[in-house]
Amino acid sequence: MSSWTPTTYKTRNWAEYNHSLKQRGSLLIWFDPEMSWEAEASGRRGRQKTYSDAAIQACLTLKVLFGLPLRQTTGFVESLLKRVELDWSVP
Repeated sequence: MSSWTPTTYKTRNWAEYNHSLKQRGSLLIWFDPEMSWEAEASGRRGRQKTYSDAAIQACLTLKVLFGLPLRQTTGFVESLLKRVELDWSVP
């Protein structure tokens, strides 16, 4: 019985291969301009919420995803919102 030899593959379409390697590093972050970034009034006594739960969750998701401290996350989200030309304040 012969020993196992690994299968070798030859890349024949280098343009497609290079494109697929570039796509691995692609990052798409999408903000819906119709999303309610600011919280609605609750009608209760006391201080009202400033930001919606979706806005806070989006910021905290980016924080955990990139392993950033909170202040750096704030700056990162500010730059993203500025880049997509949304005039929203950041939690």
